[in-house]
Amino acid sequence: MLKLILCLLGIIVLLFLLYVFVLVRPGRKPKNVDPALYCHYAHRGLHGGATPENSIEAFRKAAENGYGIELDIQLSADGEVMVFHDYTMERMTDHSGRLLRYTADELCKMKLKNADGETTDEKIPTLREVLSAVDGKVPLLIELKGEELDTALCPRANQLLSQYTGPYCVESFNPVHLWWYRRHRSDVLRGQLYTDVFRDKGKLPHYFLLSQMILNVFSRPHFIAINRVYKNNFCVKLVTKLYSAPHFTWTVRCEKERSDGNMIFENIKP
Repeated sequence: MLKLILCLLGIIVLLFLLYVFVLVRPGRKPKNVDPALYCHYAHRGLHGGATPENSIEAFRKAAENGYGIELDIQLSADGEVMVFHDYTMERMTDHSGRLLRYTADELCKMKLKNADGETTDEKIPTLREVLSAVDGKVPLLIELKGEELDTALCPRANQLLSQYTGPYCVESFNPVHLWWYRRHRSDVLRGQLYTDVFRDKGKLPHYFLLSQMILNVFSRPHFIAINRVYKNNFCVKLVTKLYSAPHFTWTVRCEKERSDGNMIFENIKP
């Protein structure tokens, strides 16, 4: 019995060491990373009032105030990289259904709603339009949207970003997107978006792996973007303290929610 207990303890210790020193370990920062990327980012641009999120106007305001810009991208039905957060259209437009069912031409004609639900003259932009509007004035933090194993978004985004001369980095909740960047664009700073999806969405095995950052073994993120609600989770402390991984906290909306380091913010001045 004692031998069995010792054996089990040994296995537990080995698994813990594997977790700490192999699975959750972040990647090495690429050479020549622009230090400007480690800044505060306006969440979906500097929106509010009459200005809708993820709009050219919101990005223009952020750039004018010298704030980095966080934005979301996903593919239209015909493969154009669109800047839009939700997977469905109802909250931000007068249309319904999933974004991926619409062509870029259809999406670019859709007017965006502001925070009060009022339709504005701002329309859904393409990433191409956003890059042209920002033109390197401030850093970009680009979230790669998508919950599936399909990485089609990555090469399409990379094609546009490879021609962009301004500072940018990428992030995603989906380690598969980061794995693509690790394999094909290891020089681009990449970050793992983190929240406790096991607690938030349901007790599914892959949610557990994500919530413990175990899939870092594939993505090897250079930084972590942390849901402020879960900033004290063990794996977060492990990566940010033991490995000193750079991190951002999201989404900070008031003075009480401030924390050390860089933040992704709304409604406050950083």
